[in-house]
Amino acid sequence: MKKKELTNKALALLKSLIETPSFSSEEGNTALLIEDWFKLFKIDYKRTKNNVWAINRYFEEGKPTLLLNSHHDTVKPNKGYTKDPFKAIIEDDKLYGLGSNDAGGCLVSLLATFAYFYDKKKLEYNLVIVASAEEESSGPNGLNSMLSIIPKVDVAIVGEPTLMKLAIAEKGLVVFDAKVKGTPSHAAHSNNDNAIYNTIEVLQWFNSYQFEKKSPVLGDVKMTVTQINAGKQHNAVPAEVDLVIDVRVNDKYSNEEIAQILQKKSPCTSIEPRSLHLNSSSIPINHELVQAGIELGRETYGSPTLSDQAALSCPSLKLGPGDSTRSHTADEFIYVAEIEEGIDIYIELLKKIL
Repeated sequence: MKKKELTNKALALLKSLIETPSFSSEEGNTALLIEDWFKLFKIDYKRTKNNVWAINRYFEEGKPTLLLNSHHDTVKPNKGYTKDPFKAIIEDDKLYGLGSNDAGGCLVSLLATFAYFYDKKKLEYNLVIVASAEEESSGPNGLNSMLSIIPKVDVAIVGEPTLMKLAIAEKGLVVFDAKVKGTPSHAAHSNNDNAIYNTIEVLQWFNSYQFEKKSPVLGDVKMTVTQINAGKQHNAVPAEVDLVIDVRVNDKYSNEEIAQILQKKSPCTSIEPRSLHLNSSSIPINHELVQAGIELGRETYGSPTLSDQAALSCPSLKLGPGDSTRSHTADEFIYVAEIEEGIDIYIELLKKIL
């Protein structure tokens, strides 16, 4: 099938996806739309919960396998929307709607690319595509749950909006719950161990602390206090203050190392990670997939935002149409031309290695 026809069908699918609510863990109806896409192209597919996946027609045991992945779940719409988030509207070459940019444009572009290569013989790589669920919530039934079901993956392209730049590394994430304790008391009495005042020094520490190892691709580890909670009434000094700390981890540290450092050095009374499984990810710049992208004139960079790459242990490249700064914003949109470009570049990229 020609690229133009693939692009038109991909745009039609994206419009349908936008107009079908698919919050994380509630993607059943968009999964049906993706099933219909595979049926349209006579592609054998399988569905595992709300993950829809397929392998290429001439899959051969013994060949390396390339995963194409993007997600069809969305966050809930930003309260600042001025347009209907569930109505696909094209104005001035912009396709508006919830999930258009993150990551519907990437998903339909990868589906079109998979359809292009599906029945081609003697490819250098096997192909597997997963239209996955629960990416936005890092839930248990997303891509992470599929890795024991689909064929073993040797390298992956994860579709997220990167302006079709090559994100050759991505920061990991650890969220910490911390406590700062003090002495509870009546607000009318003196108290030199007020937990809220004790928190001032702790906040200053988090604001100024710098991890030693800097990544040439991902830069510094980024640590941010994002939530504070304490007290229940105006006349009582609370016994403790609860903090939440968001840490974006570069490829010079494991998540376990970050946890050990903060538990040893931070001035909190206690600090515990919620989980340690959202690791940083990367692909060597000399990998043939990256080199093929560079030959096509694509820039490389390190991404500060998290995606389903965190679930993968193989080399992975984040690449897709759209701009991550539009993700989760009011009146989210993607340019129609970006989808056309995305399909073209994905296909040309894979031609170079397949």
